[in-house]
Amino acid sequence: MKKGKFIVAILTSAAFLLSACGKDSNVEKAQNSLEAIQEKGELTVGIMGTYAPYNFMNAEKEYDGFDVDIAKELAKRLNVKAKFVAQDFAGLIPSLQKDKLDILVSQVTITEDRKKQIDFTEPYITNEVKVIVKEDNTSIQSVEDFKGKKIGVGLGTNDEAYLRNELMPKVGDFQINTYDDVITTLKDLDAGRVDATINNVYALKPIIEENGFKVKSVGEPIKSDKAAVAVKKGETELVDALNKALAEMKEDGTYKEIFVKWFDEEPQAE
Repeated sequence: MKKGKFIVAILTSAAFLLSACGKDSNVEKAQNSLEAIQEKGELTVGIMGTYAPYNFMNAEKEYDGFDVDIAKELAKRLNVKAKFVAQDFAGLIPSLQKDKLDILVSQVTITEDRKKQIDFTEPYITNEVKVIVKEDNTSIQSVEDFKGKKIGVGLGTNDEAYLRNELMPKVGDFQINTYDDVITTLKDLDAGRVDATINNVYALKPIIEENGFKVKSVGEPIKSDKAAVAVKKGETELVDALNKALAEMKEDGTYKEIFVKWFDEEPQAE
């Protein structure tokens, strides 16, 4: 082959390869997360795994709870199986953003700050948060009494943000001790190492009953938090499919069955 024809052949081959690579890249990019999940047949769900009765490891060493049942039903309606991955709450959103998880079903409260990082479905539960103190404590009746006290709270949770950003500027300085799980928070409260904690009663009730902690809730609910399924930013097709599945669950009574199973009461009308 003459030198000129050889160079033309090389350039033509390179152009063909670049074009082919470009097509593959476009095809890959065109597949949204919903399609990818349905193609692999598996929905990877991020949970804490230590937050009964929402999500926890049962006696058979399987993940169980309200969130787990909701996630399994969502997966079923997307024609896939749910695979659960547990980690500390503070690491769930970063793992979602790095594509290590498809969704979070772990009592992720909808907040304006989180909306900047991730997308949410419609809320699937509303939780009322209350102040919890040791049974013989008479000095704390509400969050207004937190000034100068030690308050335990879950690390990276919406409750921690509430204490730091909303309550402390309002009532004065207090010490915040953060924890990776609820049971350790309650152990420290029971032992007198912190003066109070805040959480929703659904989450605390089974742990208090099982461990015999001498604690009580005081005052009116501080706030009502709406939790939703969290999805990586921009995955519109997945959010739409999950919202459709949630609406169908509420319409056909499946959601009510799951709620009564875990909380012994019917969900409040929205």
